[in-house]
Amino acid sequence: MLPFIFLLLLLFTGHLRERVSRLLSRSPWSFLAAQGFSLLGRDYGEKEEEESFELRNKEDLTPNGRSPADVTVSQPTRTANGTNGHTVSEAPEEMKSLIIDKNKMGLEEEPELLVKGWLLREVRGNWIKQRRYWFVLSQDSLDYYTGPEKGARRLGTLVLTSLCSVIWPDKQTYKETGYWSITVYGRKHCYRLYTKHFNEAVHWACAVQKIIDTKAPVETPTQLLIRDIEENKFNPEVVEHIYQHNPILKYTQGPLYAPLLPFPYGSLEHIYHSGKGYGSVREEAVKLFNCLQQLELAREPVPIIQGVLQTCLDLRTLRDEVYCQLVKQTSYTPAPYTAAHLRYWQLLTCMSCTFLPGPTVLKYLRFHLKRIQSQSPESEMDNYASFISEALEKTKCRECVPSWEEIQMLMSRQEMLCTVHYPGPGSCQLYISSHTTANEVVRRMQEKLGLQESKNTFALYEQNALWEQPVAGGALIADILTSFFTKESESKSQWKLCFKLYCLLDADSISSDSIEYLFLFEQCHEMVVRGQLPACEEDLQALAALRLQCLMGDFSTHAPCPPLDELFPGDMLEARVLMSLAAPQALPPCLVAAQGCPTTQRFPTGLLAGTLWSHTATAAHKQKVEQDMRLLSRLKEEAAAVMGSILERWKGLAGYNRRDSMAAYLTIARQWSGFGCTLYEVDFYISSTGSFSQKLWLGVAATSVSLYRQGEAEALESFPYGQICSYGVSDSNTFKITAGDRDLLFETTKLTEIMQLMNAYFSAIRRQRGKGEDADISKAESTDVGFRHLGSMQTPTLLELPSHPV
Repeated sequence: MLPFIFLLLLLFTGHLRERVSRLLSRSPWSFLAAQGFSLLGRDYGEKEEEESFELRNKEDLTPNGRSPADVTVSQPTRTANGTNGHTVSEAPEEMKSLIIDKNKMGLEEEPELLVKGWLLREVRGNWIKQRRYWFVLSQDSLDYYTGPEKGARRLGTLVLTSLCSVIWPDKQTYKETGYWSITVYGRKHCYRLYTKHFNEAVHWACAVQKIIDTKAPVETPTQLLIRDIEENKFNPEVVEHIYQHNPILKYTQGPLYAPLLPFPYGSLEHIYHSGKGYGSVREEAVKLFNCLQQLELAREPVPIIQGVLQTCLDLRTLRDEVYCQLVKQTSYTPAPYTAAHLRYWQLLTCMSCTFLPGPTVLKYLRFHLKRIQSQSPESEMDNYASFISEALEKTKCRECVPSWEEIQMLMSRQEMLCTVHYPGPGSCQLYISSHTTANEVVRRMQEKLGLQESKNTFALYEQNALWEQPVAGGALIADILTSFFTKESESKSQWKLCFKLYCLLDADSISSDSIEYLFLFEQCHEMVVRGQLPACEEDLQALAALRLQCLMGDFSTHAPCPPLDELFPGDMLEARVLMSLAAPQALPPCLVAAQGCPTTQRFPTGLLAGTLWSHTATAAHKQKVEQDMRLLSRLKEEAAAVMGSILERWKGLAGYNRRDSMAAYLTIARQWSGFGCTLYEVDFYISSTGSFSQKLWLGVAATSVSLYRQGEAEALESFPYGQICSYGVSDSNTFKITAGDRDLLFETTKLTEIMQLMNAYFSAIRRQRGKGEDADISKAESTDVGFRHLGSMQTPTLLELPSHPV
């Protein structure tokens, strides 16, 4: 009997040795998985229900060396004692998960020690305190012991992987505590270590970071399975086997305890968004899965969808994670045709129209969509999958989270209705998608209004009552509309999209019967009201009277007359009144006395000091109120006088029809040599000769760039495009033009707009001459424009001028 038992022990020992050697011959990840390495449960406490990952036997491997289902998932049910059916060891999980346990070997027996020494560690209990320990850094971990002596008891281990991170010592912590601090983030633990010596802290931080950098990237089971699916995508049986044996890929009603993709421990990216209440990226990934599950029961899903999209907009690294979670929740769903399940597809639709995943996840997503379409043809899931596939071909990264209206349209796979205004009271309504750009809308508006043959170019503008700005040609209209909601809530003013003339290349050939002529008239009047058409007051009153005749017809006392600020430049009125009030007014005696006193005696100390100061301040406030009332009264008087003159002129225009009034208006406006240019306010201008001026107008026209004093009709200087060698953004607020041997510098807040307009003019002129390659004229999408020169040519022709890419 004894020999038989001894023989059985030998056989068992040999089998065990062979099993161990097989495990050691595998990849590090396979060995970790064989040791019971649990990813989804390892970050959120041993008491929570975990998902354990196991490895298939070597006999099940495919010819490529890995089983298509080598990473399998089992979710054991929780037993009564809360151990999930596993034997729970008393050793800390951190010490037995990622490396072979070092048992209790003494420090002198450790073969790979790199750095060792005494450090203070922050210990959290009932209160935070620091304790001194002997720390040892090896190739695998950062350990600490009771002391440096042989046989010292190891108190803790922080396993080092590629996901660990180190925070270097900073001066602020030193000022607060008197110690230099480094922080090492691990999977389960975070060590905050302190030393009085800066060099020692840097030495430890460098050493730990070097170990982290040498570690192979950690791959999660989801990543391994995605790779297996990609390798076997043309073998449906193998793919089906992968899904059937890996619940991690399929819909689950339970919570997720760790991300599906690897994220650094203690990631600090969320600090930049701390004002929005974000935690670490790993924590946010788990929270997002909880939000996804709430969609099934939510009465109103739009706020949840907006919240998920906002998080992905703020934390870019989470986009792939959310895509993987959505693919998981739309695979093997128990009730795939219910409204609750379709919520996942609706969120996936919104994601696909807002962000693109990375290349690997994008392939996985496309495979998933084709698989769903083949499994459920002619279903709602098929319709969503088809819509998402098309969206992925067009999507650019959005600047704004889709609005409530856009999300509702995407949930039903419909387009939005967008209202585009044009000069005058007109507007058009167009259907747009999440991918429609400003250039597309401009082309459609030209077709709708019959402006395809115009020699001039058009653009979209963001506009409210006081401000407007051209929209970049590649900008997404959905983003523009979404930004309007934010702007309107902040400024309480209404915003709109407006289609207008952009480059006036040929004003003479515009037919007076065309809608383009109306555009020219309306935009010219906008310049007049803003005070950007230099003309004498008599001409301005004549223009105002012609405007009334055009809008209202012949004079009538019963016709509602628009306010003066819609007919006449208000700045001219204010300037005239301010000049009349410029003479110094008599000050109260107390103020005169105060102005004559030395500084040290102006505010005497003593019991009456407060009374004297109060009296002086009250007198100054009273004087200001009186001046404001006087200014307002004078403005009303001046406005009434100007309006009376305009009405008298209006009476003399009886019989003029609308076309005649517009023609007469434009005839007066054309008397200015700069007619048709776009004016930008320049805060400061300096030429290469050293002369400088402030508060000028920079006029950008079809043939030249000119400088004007504000309100003056004659240009100070003018530079035809044939003389301009180069132009561009010199720094954050300086625009530079090189004309011949002169360098002109302008300080302005309109850098982007000036750059876009000059690019558009150059592009349009070259296209008209038949030498340009770009058929479409659009505006630059970025302000990051380099300053470009033209080599050594002394007299470049117009076609050789630099034209920045548009």
